[in-house]
Amino acid sequence: MTARFAALAAEGRKALVCYVTAGHPDPARSVALIRGLAAAGADVIEVGVPFSDPLADGPVIQQSSQSALDQGVTLAQTLDLVREAAVAVPIVLFSYLNPILAGGADVLARARSAGVDGVLVTDLPVGADPVREQWFGASGLDFVRLVAPTTPAPRMEEIGRHGGGFVYLISRLGVTGEQTSLAEDLPQTVARLRASTTLPLCIGFGISTPEQAQAAARLGDGVVVGSAIVRAAGRSVEDAIALTASLRAAIDAI
Repeated sequence: MTARFAALAAEGRKALVCYVTAGHPDPARSVALIRGLAAAGADVIEVGVPFSDPLADGPVIQQSSQSALDQGVTLAQTLDLVREAAVAVPIVLFSYLNPILAGGADVLARARSAGVDGVLVTDLPVGADPVREQWFGASGLDFVRLVAPTTPAPRMEEIGRHGGGFVYLISRLGVTGEQTSLAEDLPQTVARLRASTTLPLCIGFGISTPEQAQAAARLGDGVVVGSAIVRAAGRSVEDAIALTASLRAAIDAI
């Protein structure tokens, strides 16, 4: 992922990071969706591992996760989907900790073999489990970390030291989901985070329209769009691809 962000910076462009739930709307269309988003201009694709208790996610992603689980999609099948999609853009495995632990000691090596470039674990804060964090850090995968608007500057620095790929800045408190506007204090949060780390900053949570993506991209090095893409994919893969293309165009118009 470092090379992808470096290339974007050299071109003066911002990253578009798109989230999809593995196996949604179904496994076959999930592969077509990942390929379509890459072709439409996604720079990084987060592939969510379906989980039965996704506490940090709003109703759209919760529903997509449950739908995938109902179709029998597991972590192993998620890796199979990534391998089958075989896209050129970096893939981040987006997961809660339990599914990864259940995958066994070699799960991160299997993820790399499938074509995963990074991992984001929503419920493993910095310092919570040093041994487990070292396991992730030694995997060869970029360990993408989350930062909240309420995170103090010293903790931001610690997160930056123990992260890789990019820092995912949560634009507001709460769960994932589409919002009508960005948080008013987002510029101040971005400024604090920039002073704490040299990693690229991608802003997510609640970004759902081209206008919001453009506004967030002016502040950060990239934007993350999840619920809006998942909702569109529930209608059709084509709708999700069209949304991604519109997000790409808005970001590139900066």
